[in-house]
Amino acid sequence: MLGQQRQLLRIHDQVRLEPDLAAAACALTQIGADSPAIYFDRIAGCSSARVALNVHGSWSNHALALGMAKDAGMRDQFFEFVRRFQQYPGSLEHVASAPWQEMVIDKDVNLFELLPLFRLNRGDGGYFIDKACTISRDLDDWDNDNVENVGIYRLQVKGRNRLGIQTVPQHDIAIHMAHAEERGEDLPVAIALGNEPIITLMGATPLLYDQLEYKMAAVMQGEPYRVVKTAKGLDVPWGSEYVLEGRLLAGQRETEGPFGEFPGYYSGCHKYPVIEIDRVSHRKDPIYDAVYVGRPWTELDYLQAMTTSAPIFLQLKTTFPEIVAVNALYTHGLVVVVSTKIRYGGFAKYVGLRVLTTTHGLGYAKIVIVVDADVDPFDLNQVMWAMSVKVNPAGDIVTIPNLAENLLDPACTPGGIVTKMIIDATTPVVPDARGDYGMELDKPQSTEAWRTKLSALVKEMRT
Repeated sequence: MLGQQRQLLRIHDQVRLEPDLAAAACALTQIGADSPAIYFDRIAGCSSARVALNVHGSWSNHALALGMAKDAGMRDQFFEFVRRFQQYPGSLEHVASAPWQEMVIDKDVNLFELLPLFRLNRGDGGYFIDKACTISRDLDDWDNDNVENVGIYRLQVKGRNRLGIQTVPQHDIAIHMAHAEERGEDLPVAIALGNEPIITLMGATPLLYDQLEYKMAAVMQGEPYRVVKTAKGLDVPWGSEYVLEGRLLAGQRETEGPFGEFPGYYSGCHKYPVIEIDRVSHRKDPIYDAVYVGRPWTELDYLQAMTTSAPIFLQLKTTFPEIVAVNALYTHGLVVVVSTKIRYGGFAKYVGLRVLTTTHGLGYAKIVIVVDADVDPFDLNQVMWAMSVKVNPAGDIVTIPNLAENLLDPACTPGGIVTKMIIDATTPVVPDARGDYGMELDKPQSTEAWRTKLSALVKEMRT
């Protein structure tokens, strides 16, 4: 589809694994918000390797992953994502076989030979697999499909068949791991690489613990999602390019990192769990899909934009039906902008507090900005206007110390702990009588009609 929509750039010249692949992906995101995916089929030293990058790396590609027109705006994509999200659950289609079963390696697995591994940033402590879906089940509730987890976690290649995995307490796999270790057992896992764009989006979505990513993918694509069951009983996407099967080893921790992470800094080194791979299956001519991670914006920011914003929006709406929209596009939702109708004075601060208790807010959402319903949270010009004229720091700033945060945020002190802030950028209403807000300016009559007319004329002029 990306090729048909002129959103795929094919590079047939020979390139190097390092630094060319990461450099090209980083450069693409600097071209603009409609940058294409990029595909390499001639890589020095890897005669059969094929690599794709930036598959989700623009609003156009994100729209196409949702089956929308490639020129759909981010606000339209947000509300369409929300509409489909509310239709959960969809259904699964279990099939007996998949193309990724064409080639099987179950002896002497060597990931260095099987995968075209490369560093994404110069200071990375090794090779990382960063766009795979890791599938696990709860050993305490094995037959419950709804608590099977499909998540995207960074995986460091530590040896021929050994991976380090970053698990943080806010992620569902950490719950599965804890239950397995309490039993003294290894946790079976399957790692799917080169996946269909829709399941990659769902793997990046902070769903509730009992919401299954495959069932959400089904409602997003409008038809049952196809999966294949492994010998260990894990459901794996039918459309994957590679599937790695193994075990998360109980009680074992090894130093992992550093890795250039989404805040734009290296993560440092930590003791993280280890996965041992027993079996690798792949297509005859697999495509290795990776995401460049670095200082925003990169493909990762598009990948996590709506998948972060929509769940926060829907969780807020259950408490406050006045919520209009949520923008959590920035640095994986460390900053969240919420537009809402105001029920009474001080209401915006309660909205901000509720953001902090959402699934995503528990580990991110460091700064929450609340604006009025007529301020578009996706238009930073409007948000900055609200911040400029509606915020009096003396009464509109709330800070809460010593809250949990993703330890990848370099501002944490100590790691994983931060002070969070709510900024009330709404117009005061009774009983809040602060400020001197008279009549707010309106647009001239017929502005919207002229906007429609002129937009069409400009488009016609440029074609």
